[in-house]
Amino acid sequence: MTRQPELDALRGLMLILMAITHLPTRYSTWLSQPFGFVSAAEGFVFLSAYMVGAIYTRRAMEDGVGAMRKALWRRTGLVWLCHVGMLLFLFTLIAKIGLRTDRRAIKNLISFYLEEPIDALWTGLLMIYNPPLLDILPMYVVYMVYSPLALTIGLRRHGWYVVMAGSLTIWSLAQLFLIQPLYKEFIHWIEPKMPFHQTGAFDLFAWQFIWVLGLWMGSRREVIPERSAIPGWLVAFCVVFAVTCMAWRHAVGQAPFGTLTEFNLLFDKWRLGPLRVVNFFALLVIVIRYGPYLLRYRFTVLETLGRASLPVFCAHVVIVLVVLALIGDRIGVTPLWAETVLLASTLVALYAIALFSNRVSRERRAERPRGGQRTKGRSTARHKA
Repeated sequence: MTRQPELDALRGLMLILMAITHLPTRYSTWLSQPFGFVSAAEGFVFLSAYMVGAIYTRRAMEDGVGAMRKALWRRTGLVWLCHVGMLLFLFTLIAKIGLRTDRRAIKNLISFYLEEPIDALWTGLLMIYNPPLLDILPMYVVYMVYSPLALTIGLRRHGWYVVMAGSLTIWSLAQLFLIQPLYKEFIHWIEPKMPFHQTGAFDLFAWQFIWVLGLWMGSRREVIPERSAIPGWLVAFCVVFAVTCMAWRHAVGQAPFGTLTEFNLLFDKWRLGPLRVVNFFALLVIVIRYGPYLLRYRFTVLETLGRASLPVFCAHVVIVLVVLALIGDRIGVTPLWAETVLLASTLVALYAIALFSNRVSRERRAERPRGGQRTKGRSTARHKA
């Protein structure tokens, strides 16, 4: 797959927004979910799935399904190792610093580990126990494990209709709370001592819809309509809906209906509520329709961050953990200038890590033998739905 700089730039933007959201500064309150009731997580999950769908569908078309499956599972193993590294970092150095400094943020983060360290360790390695901030990569690993099956079915005639229908059904059942009780019983059967909320904030059964949507659009890139092919009424609706949600979010905060919990569930992040999905679709249509106007410009800093998305993501989590352990969650107490310096330093550090990671990747690609390169034409990757 030819590198698409616009996708790297979008992923870089999502990484910056996640870093701003997770750092304990006032900027987190101001800039979290800046485009409406949609966070950077939705965009990052979708873009990651899109890249997986595009890259590994091409691999399946050129080298066979078996090669695709092995390559994707190798990538899955790498993501899991990154999760293990951060988990051990949290349980050792961060836990030691947080306990010495008596930081409530760290104690809350690892509460189950402090109560049951052995159970927390083995369930953490199996991605059953997922502390806050460390629950995104396990979600990726779970989704990447079943992605070869989804891609294989998608290669068949009308296969993506089956995959998308199944994904939408699972998401609908999650909205009706028909799956969560069974999953809760399963978790308690594995580890009775662990509170269910320690499995992670994201509802895996709901969020898989964003992942599968990205897989489909990446695998079948030709289904993305030309901007001129999108009906004008749909574009108009999406613009009005997205602008309304963005103004609404900045006027009332991140709880659209205040204390009305039942209505807030319509925009719920962790369960991917229905109006939140509509908000995401509206932004997606706007990007497809008007994004090409931005292609005349190059956002090199964002592209650099996006090309090194995995190391940059892991680095931002490590930095946030160190800040929470050393400084704590002091939003509103620390002077704004100090929070600004902290945020700016973090972004500079992430950019430096991205530069280093991209350089290492280029050197590794240059060292690979040129013999045995794939010779099949680009046209072989195109196939009709």
